[in-house]
Amino acid sequence: MGNLLGGYLFPHPPILFEEIGRGEQLKATKTIAGMNQLVSDIKDREPSTIILITPHGPIFRDGIAISTEAKLVGDFSRFGHSNLEYSFQNNVEMVQAIVSESLREDIPLVQISKESATKMDIEEKLDHGALVPLHFVNKEYNNYKLVHLTYGLLAPKLLAKFGELLAKVVEKSDEQVIIIASGDLSHKLSSEGPYNYSPYGKEFDEKIMDIIQRGSMEEIVNFDFRLADQAGECGLRSLIITAGALSNKSLCTQVVSYEGPFGIGYGTAKLIVSSEEDRYVKLAKASLEQYVRSGSYYHELSNLPKEMLENRNGVFVSLKKNGDLRGCIGTIEPYRENIAQEIIQNAVSAGIHDPRFDPVTEAELGDLVYSVDVLYPPEDITSKEELNVSKYGVIVSNGQRKGLLLPNLEGVDSVEEQIEISLMKAGIGKDENYSMQRFEVVRHK
Repeated sequence: MGNLLGGYLFPHPPILFEEIGRGEQLKATKTIAGMNQLVSDIKDREPSTIILITPHGPIFRDGIAISTEAKLVGDFSRFGHSNLEYSFQNNVEMVQAIVSESLREDIPLVQISKESATKMDIEEKLDHGALVPLHFVNKEYNNYKLVHLTYGLLAPKLLAKFGELLAKVVEKSDEQVIIIASGDLSHKLSSEGPYNYSPYGKEFDEKIMDIIQRGSMEEIVNFDFRLADQAGECGLRSLIITAGALSNKSLCTQVVSYEGPFGIGYGTAKLIVSSEEDRYVKLAKASLEQYVRSGSYYHELSNLPKEMLENRNGVFVSLKKNGDLRGCIGTIEPYRENIAQEIIQNAVSAGIHDPRFDPVTEAELGDLVYSVDVLYPPEDITSKEELNVSKYGVIVSNGQRKGLLLPNLEGVDSVEEQIEISLMKAGIGKDENYSMQRFEVVRHK
């Protein structure tokens, strides 16, 4: 049985290559760092197949294009660098399964081979929307087959249905699969871009990034296409297909980077399929259970992903029982050598040392539901307008008094509520002077 491991949003500007950018790529360092972080995650997951959805292959109004040749090749000759050449093995077996299922589900699909491309007078080589993300992937990992798709200008519901079909094909295979949604965001962020400036560009980008951060992918499928058209984007349909493929799955989502150089929005993000075996949650659970049963801390760290052993971040561990909070303790900044140690210590603290609750007993262990929030470094802000209750947590401070509230909490629906609760936790009056910081989290549950 195959597994769909998750999806990734990659932008695709060739200017990010040193050979093409000739120094201009330095204006997009956040994007390059974000793409490298995605690649590191992909390498850790070791997919056997990558399904890539691009806006810049052969595009049809009435169908989705799929490449069928056994060997898929491409280069950057259109950008003056024919020496940048690439070759990939097509997962022909999966392609055939997608074609068969599409026929069965009455989803229009156009098969692109050398012969059909010649007849239709279209380009059969891989496009830059595919090659830019794969160039970054191949620097770290190349042990995969490729499935190359170009979205069609179909109704969003039909694109999402095709995504659901992809997930079914993956499950019936023996493959470990990720999806790369290739796409830039608004091309109208400033007059520097290829289109005229539009105030809708920033609005579009912020909404897409917020939806991904919250993991509410059904909102992608139902997104306002009027806003998308006004923003001048090319990534929404790639995301709609990806959202369809990931529907009905529990996701751990993270916006890794966003910036808008050259008047174009570039976002990098990951949407990882999580389960009861999520390694962050599994470690928190094992840590508290061992401590409750034996009084000793958990020490088994073998087979944890590199990110948990090498990265240092603040971590909050939350416990619920029958839907009610049973404990929550965390660290705003890292105090221990890595994320794994932070989880181990804070899981025990949440269950044993939260002063609001009695210590967890062994009889309760089977009733607990865990979540682990990994915090990213806080940044100073000067007004509540810089907050977003779904995306950002908040820290309020006055001298040694400090209060923190995580983002996207049930029952906290406004920034005003978020600040009010944080002040109360800190023991700071509303009329006192206080400073604020915001931070982002990746939630595992």
